Amino acid sequence: MEEEGGNGGSRKRVRPSDEEEKEGETGDGMSLDENETTKLVASDEMELRISQILDKIESFTQTVSNLLDSGKTMLKELSNEFEERLIMIHKEHVEKWQEEIKELRLLDASNEETTSLLHNARILIQNPNIDA
Repeated sequence: MEEEGGNGGSRKRVRPSDEEEKEGETGDGMSLDENETTKLVASDEMELRISQILDKIESFTQTVSNLLDSGKTMLKELSNEFEERLIMIHKEHVEKWQEEIKELRLLDASNEETTSLLHNARILIQNPNIDA
């Protein structure tokens, strides 16, 4: 492709084949001047289509950005809820186990007291001569 010079524009035109240059016409019977005008119109149309595609890209990029932001927010909220729930579960289990430990200590103290009473009773039974 060649860039058309002269007027400082940045319009592009297709380089005609050697045969077309010799004949001065394109393959469809149009003169080079008519073909160049058609290409300029098509070029404006292409620029419009490209602009529309760029607008779609920008819109899609904004949509993706918004989705990422809302996804991050949702995940952060979910993470916070998960953390709070997990801490609550941990706290509940620790409290339950601490209560079990307390009950076991009370049971152990009661067993020790019962064992001591049984031991004393056994001594009294085995030695009836001891005055209680």
